[in-house]
Amino acid sequence: MERRMGTDKISANEIKAKNRQNIYQYIRERGSVSKQEIVVDMQLSLPTVTANLDYLKKQGLIDTSGKIKHTGGRNATAFSYIKNARTAIGVDITANHITAVAVDLSGEIVSMERRRIQFNLEDDLYLREIGEVVECVKRDAQIADTNLLGVGISVQSLISNDGEYIEYGKALNFTRRRREEIAAYVPYRSRLVHDSYAAGYRETWTNHKFQNAFYISLSNSVGGSVIIDDAIYEGNTHKGGEIGHLEVVSEGGELCYCGRRGCFDTVCRAGKLTDYTEGSLEEFFHLLENGDETARSLWDTYLDHLSRAIHNVRMLFDGMVILGGYVGAYMGKYLDDIYRRVDERNPFGDRAKDYLVECQYKVEASAAGAALFYIDEFLENI
Repeated sequence: MERRMGTDKISANEIKAKNRQNIYQYIRERGSVSKQEIVVDMQLSLPTVTANLDYLKKQGLIDTSGKIKHTGGRNATAFSYIKNARTAIGVDITANHITAVAVDLSGEIVSMERRRIQFNLEDDLYLREIGEVVECVKRDAQIADTNLLGVGISVQSLISNDGEYIEYGKALNFTRRRREEIAAYVPYRSRLVHDSYAAGYRETWTNHKFQNAFYISLSNSVGGSVIIDDAIYEGNTHKGGEIGHLEVVSEGGELCYCGRRGCFDTVCRAGKLTDYTEGSLEEFFHLLENGDETARSLWDTYLDHLSRAIHNVRMLFDGMVILGGYVGAYMGKYLDDIYRRVDERNPFGDRAKDYLVECQYKVEASAAGAALFYIDEFLENI
């Protein structure tokens, strides 16, 4: 935006671009509209609307084959957006898996590939596997090179502002490793994305009731993301939402991968449950549902720590709290118990059931969220 004598002035090209973006967004939100509806609702001139619709059609972004039926007169052309006109790919890298998803312009996952393989950036075969998983979903979703927006790579670490290197990656011991190393066999635009930020963003991208929220990721490690006014708040040094390293055990406590003791990560990571079932979260909850005493005891302790963290988050942010990650995906049956535990801590009489929810996206939220960064970039620059 240009500045002239202390007054913001928007250039003609910027006005054209904003009109184009607004018209396209209007079509996306309504699914199918007539040209006259756009003119009236957006209060734009017919030539302006016509020119922008022609542009969007030439770019392959809208479809004009449908008709809107009227009770009298000729049926009007229906303008609708094409979901798969562009696609982004997201990859989630964890200690034992590589997962890739293809995401269309609506945010829907249209293809997914998950492979079990141990994390090892020193192994060229592992790096090749990342590239092969990307190519697999690209083929399955039939994405042309010209329509692929980019590949977001979700990693369990803090990321530099430009998405080029790992600032802090002790969980998998890969601090300072660079994007070009990890994506050595990914021949497309790519960037690194913090996994908790990606998962939280996925959760709030299509659900605007979560305008302000805190997403707690309960997976192999514990993380979080702060959403303020529909955007991820990263903090001054990209550590916003790092709930996993809140000190919750004051005396002693288990050693965290960060080198300190008593972190929230040490008491609410998925391993606190799956160590009992040889790594299977599904088996743990099966035992829990069938009255296994050890599973019940582990779960009771887990919820005690979790309820304390939820209460603290609520006191700090006074917004919605979303339980996500591997464990969060199983929370539905246990929410009433969690509500009770959280409410017992709250001095203001707030009811947890009014602000605490389980995640909506239970499958590959981090991978899909990483792809959405490229979807947003595209939508902002049509």
